[in-house]
Amino acid sequence: MVSKNQIKLITSLQQKKYRNANKLFFAEGVKGIEELLESNFELEHLYTTQTNFDTVSKEKKTIISENDLKKISALASPNSCLAIFKMPEEKVIIENGLILALDSIRDPGNLGTILRLCDWFGIQQVLCSNETVDLFNPKVVQATMGSIARVNLNYVDLNKFLQQTKLPIYGTFMDGESIYKSHLPQDGIIVMGNEANGISEELEKLVQNRITIPRFGDIQKTESLNVATATAIVLSEFRR
Repeated sequence: MVSKNQIKLITSLQQKKYRNANKLFFAEGVKGIEELLESNFELEHLYTTQTNFDTVSKEKKTIISENDLKKISALASPNSCLAIFKMPEEKVIIENGLILALDSIRDPGNLGTILRLCDWFGIQQVLCSNETVDLFNPKVVQATMGSIARVNLNYVDLNKFLQQTKLPIYGTFMDGESIYKSHLPQDGIIVMGNEANGISEELEKLVQNRITIPRFGDIQKTESLNVATATAIVLSEFRR
C-alpha cells in the first residue's frame, strides 16, 4: 500500500525543483534499479509489484499493487518497480583523458543515451552547460539504463571552462574537416551542440578543431544527425 503522502512525494519528483528540494530522484525498471543498487547511490525506498530484490532490507522495500504503481510511475506503461534514491554530491571534475562537453542538450532521451554511450566508450567525464536538461529527470535516468552511476557529470559554465582548459578542443560543425581524415587525440574535449541550433556562437569561438561527419548519400538533403547518433559516431572514431 502506498500512502497519499508517498504518492505526492514521488510524483513531485518528476519536477526538478522538488528533486532539488528533497535531494531525491527515482528510477524505474528492474535492470536500471539493479545497477543503481550495485553502485554507490543510496537507496531511500523501493516499491515493487514482485517479490524480488532480495538484497534490499524489508524496511526499505514495499510490495505494492500494479494499480498503486500506476499512481507513482512516470511511464505510460509502468514497469514492475520504482526506486527512490538520494542524490549524490557532485564529484570533482576529471581534467584528463577524453571529456565530452554538452552545449544546451534539451531532450532527456538524448542526454540519457549519450551517458550510456560514454559508459560504453569509457568516457569518464561529461560536462554540461547549465541550460542542459537535468541529469535526474526521470526520462534521463530511464534512458541511461544504469550508466548514470558510472559516468561523472558536472554542470558548469562551459564558456569559462573552455577558456581556461589546456586540453585541445574539438567541435562538430557542418563545415568541419572530415572526422575520418582528422588526427584525433586520446586527451581532449569534444563539444556537442544543441539539437536545433548546434554549438552556440560563444563556444564556437573557443573550438580549435572543427570536425564533421560527412554525408555519403547521393541526394544529400538530410540537414543533420540526431545529437546522440552523432555522439556515437564521434566517440567511436576518437576511440578507434
